[in-house]
This record gives sequence, C-alpha cells and structure tokens, in this order.
Amino acid sequence: MAKIEINGAQLAYDEAGSGSPVVLVHAGIADRRMWRAQVPALATRHRVINVDLRGYGDSELPPAPFAHHDDVVGLLDALGITQAALVGCSFGGKVAVDTALAYPGRVSALALLDAPVSGNEWSEETEQLWDELVGEVDPEDFVATAAGEVRFWVVGPTRRPEDVDPELIRFAEEMDQRALAAELALSAVEVEELDPPAIDRLAELRMPVLVGAGADDLADLRRLADRIAAEVPQGVRLPDVPDAAHLLPLERPEPVNAALLDFLP
Repeated sequence: MAKIEINGAQLAYDEAGSGSPVVLVHAGIADRRMWRAQVPALATRHRVINVDLRGYGDSELPPAPFAHHDDVVGLLDALGITQAALVGCSFGGKVAVDTALAYPGRVSALALLDAPVSGNEWSEETEQLWDELVGEVDPEDFVATAAGEVRFWVVGPTRRPEDVDPELIRFAEEMDQRALAAELALSAVEVEELDPPAIDRLAELRMPVLVGAGADDLADLRRLADRIAAEVPQGVRLPDVPDAAHLLPLERPEPVNAALLDFLP
C-alpha cells in the first residue's frame, strides 16, 4: 500500500503492472480489497491503480468540501497519468461516469459493473424489496446494518443466503462495516455532486463503455445497464453473469477478468 496527497487528503492505493493505465474504483459497500482478483489479472497487460476513495478503507477524510470525481483526476495528476481507463463497480461506477463527464479528455474507456449513475432514482419495486429484505435497522449498529445490506446487495433479491459462498458473505460484511463507518463520517462533510447529473447526459460519453451486471442483482440496475449501453455512442452491453449479484467482480472474477482484458485499451 502507498499513500499520496490528493486535493488535501491522503488517499491509499496499490499499484501493479505496466502498460496502459487502469484505475479501479470500488463499490460503496466495499473498499479497494474487492478488486483482489482483478489486480493480478489486469497487471499482466496494464498499469493498475487500485484506490480507496476518500473516507473509505485506508484513505483519510479531511473536513473540507470535495468531489470524488475531482479526487480521481487528482490521483491521475499526481501519478503523472494523462489518460486512463476507469473500471467501477456500484458506487464506483457512478464516480467513474461522473469523472468521465467532468473530465472527458482524461478517460480513455469506462467499464461499469452493477453501476448506478448520478441522478438516477430507484423504483418503488426496489424500495419495497429493501423493506422486505432489510427492514428497520439501527444505522449506528454497523454489524446489523452490514448484514442487512449484504443480504440485499450481495445475496440479492432472487437468491437465499445459503445459495451464496459463506466466505463471500463474511468478507462482504467485514468490508461493509468499514464502509458504513466511512459513510457516517462522510455525512458530516460536504460532498459535491456532478451538476447536472449523469442520468440525462449519457450520450456525452464519447469513449468506449462496457456495461455489465450480475443476473441476480436488482432489476433496476440491469435495466439501467441496458439504458447506458443504448444511449452511449460506443456502448457495449455484456450478457448478465449468472449466479452473481451486486459485487460481480468479487463473486465471478473469471468472466469479469476475461471481459475486461478483451475490452480495455
């Protein structure tokens, strides 16, 4: 692990390999450890930078206002990278899209896995699913909240916990407990959002964009993946990956790695 000062914050990252640069941006329920299977695979052809977003994992959170997409480009600047491909899962995909819209010349390609985008709204179906699968939990009880979120996101609405690798559930809950602490801290800091948001600006993404999702993830996200691929001029929609939900790269690394190696410039 290395640390580097970006826009007044110390961000933690790992770097491996050489070649065209690729930045991995983790999910909001995780940290950079979720890419443990992608780093060695991609490093055979690429310079891979695996970063903890500000406040998450081993990165710090100063109280000053900031934007995650500014941090991503600040990281590129600090590492002397003119342009990089961004690979984002879940919230990391949202950050990647915002970065590409705010700094279009800095992003060579986007790979989005189970990703929402800024300005997108959840359907009533998803809200009801949350109530059914998670229900009321004490937000300060990170253990209980993480268990509920992992049930919702990592197991997904179409599977039972016993259908999923218990080690994946354990690791996801451990990462999410740390992420919940990060989110609580982030709630006290002004996090600047992209304005206008991405949902009505997808056609502005002029770089190649690969979009994928787990077959057991929320229907909202699979529909959104269809929309992104349709509206982006160079959009490519991967078939939904069977027996996988929201943390697709962690749960099914083989098809994800193959798709990324085939797609990334």
